[in-house]
Amino acid sequence: MCGIAGVAWTSEHGPVADEIVWRMTDVIAHRGPDDSSIYHSSINRRLTRQDPPAIAATDAKQNGPGAVLGHRRLSIIDLGTGQQPLANEDQSVWITFNGEIYNYRELRPDLEARGHRFLTHSDTETIVHLYEEYGPDCVNHLRGMFVFAIWDDRKKRLFLARDRIGKKPLYYRLDADHLTFGSELKALLQFPGAPRELSATAVDLYLTYQYVPHPYCIFEGYHKLAPAHWALYENGRLETRRYWAPPFSEGPPEFGSNGHATETSSWTPERWKTELRATLTDAVQLRMRSDVPLGAFLSGGIDSTIVSGLMQQLSSQPIHTFSIGFPVKQFDETSYAREAAQFLGTRHHEQVVEPHALSILPKLIWHYDEPFSDSSAIPTMYLSEMTRREVTVALSGDGGDEMFCGYDRYRAVGIAHRLDNLPRWIKGILCSPIWQRIPGSIEQKSYRRRIKRLLAELGKTPERRYLRWINIFDDGRRRDLYSEEFAARVGLADSSEFLLDAYAECPQRDFVSRTMCADILTYLPCDILNKVDIASMAYSLECRCPFLDHKVAELAARMPVELKLSHSGGKRILIETFQDLLPPSIQTRSKMGFGVPLDDWFRGELRPLLCETLLDPSSLARGIFKPESIQQLIDEHDQKRWNHSYRLWSLMFLELWQRTYVDPSQAPAAPVSNLTSIKQVA
Repeated sequence: MCGIAGVAWTSEHGPVADEIVWRMTDVIAHRGPDDSSIYHSSINRRLTRQDPPAIAATDAKQNGPGAVLGHRRLSIIDLGTGQQPLANEDQSVWITFNGEIYNYRELRPDLEARGHRFLTHSDTETIVHLYEEYGPDCVNHLRGMFVFAIWDDRKKRLFLARDRIGKKPLYYRLDADHLTFGSELKALLQFPGAPRELSATAVDLYLTYQYVPHPYCIFEGYHKLAPAHWALYENGRLETRRYWAPPFSEGPPEFGSNGHATETSSWTPERWKTELRATLTDAVQLRMRSDVPLGAFLSGGIDSTIVSGLMQQLSSQPIHTFSIGFPVKQFDETSYAREAAQFLGTRHHEQVVEPHALSILPKLIWHYDEPFSDSSAIPTMYLSEMTRREVTVALSGDGGDEMFCGYDRYRAVGIAHRLDNLPRWIKGILCSPIWQRIPGSIEQKSYRRRIKRLLAELGKTPERRYLRWINIFDDGRRRDLYSEEFAARVGLADSSEFLLDAYAECPQRDFVSRTMCADILTYLPCDILNKVDIASMAYSLECRCPFLDHKVAELAARMPVELKLSHSGGKRILIETFQDLLPPSIQTRSKMGFGVPLDDWFRGELRPLLCETLLDPSSLARGIFKPESIQQLIDEHDQKRWNHSYRLWSLMFLELWQRTYVDPSQAPAAPVSNLTSIKQVA
């Protein structure tokens, strides 16, 4: 697990100075504190800080297309000889790589049989030889999480790739002279003259989804490489191509776990369970390959308990498990985590923390690069910090909800879709505004509020109804929020297209399966995986996700929805398949969100910061929002007429992010300590 950055250029432009890429890698040193190196194509070798510069800013000369690849290393596998950037035998192909290839040992014999000679025992070198053998199709052979950049010196081209699900991030910017890329946006901002113009389209998307989705970026001219895509930069042109999609439309798999063809029409529930057990166990076992200590996040939920249980079965000694708790009862899962740890026999570590948003906000905003308002990033950072004190690698249960119907909203999706088939006159009664006049709780997850939201949206198409349920600001609220000038900048951009395009990927399945497919293509990589990657790498912790092994994902995508979702809830096949690893209380417990008490914070600890931030003249002078609309949101929340906590958090994060990344004359190379003059409330 590492951080990568670099620059490529065309024949019309001279080499880039070493120091530029050193700066790009230094700003992401948290991703790889163990080692740093660069490769410069002008001298065709790897350089360390102790080496004299290959190219200085004062003596760059035109010598054709080239590249500088930068690398920050977090040593996990092949501690002695796995330094990067790394080359093939004749040093004509160089790579800088972030991630883990779990099947590298299985790939190596075939490559050796084809004549490739290995100089290390690292997974990185496997990618280099696969590229030599298969070109861009090398990605189809990889089982793991990855982004990498390969400079092909013979063909004078740069090849970029991102893993199938999107566990690792990659930003890039293409202009007339260069292609810059990096694991984090902040690395690209270290390039001389890097522009920082706010994208109105990206702001509109952010306020819809609470994140800026790929391929968009918060700054104009920058992009994120989408999951399951590769890019080829050659002769000043950039080509991107998709190489994988979750097979939701393909039905049951054609091959069983033993590799032999099967008669898929005769697959029974027991057969599905057998394949699931074998495939997920294999995914966990592969992710336990490590030359450094590893453990697991354990929340006491179904997914993390299964992963921890499989790890414990595969281990000869108690594994380390980690959980954090909060003094606020509705956000504390430590009792379940403790019960799971005792049931499985793990060596459990837990810590109760009092999260202080005022103290963590500067670090949170700097590390996330773009506006990102999933508040569960806060506990994820606390958990990562605690875990890193004991281990370097942690397995997690991320992906189980999206793959196996774990969210409560999937049940609502199924109910609403059945209601869509009712006669029009009955639907008219259910959609009547009269039901919205019934008093209800302001709490987002109250039963009465959920029923009212369900009935209010019945008149919409199923896809737009789901968007209305998951968005932060719907179309109407965003229109009321924007100033006339900013609304004109947004123009006719339709933020719903990102989700609707994902639904279009799976047109033939039942609507619940289509919704899971849409979440896997949107919410999972852009929110969940982005949150965990940034939070864990802030503390140099590698996080591995067995549920997101592409073989597990493909099996889950083909699985009939009735095996996942029943009247009693989701994840039925997980519970039935792995009941030997799940304490009875965890098999039946309700899902608890991994969050913080924003609602109370904005009426207490965070209220001074909220008002100072959103109502400050300098904030209002940006011309994005109407001052009266901001004031109305604060008043309605403060007076408990409406729970606007998620909306207010999104707006506050956006403003503080602008103070960090837009307002200074230079992009910051470290967290900014003076975002506000408001002091922490005791």
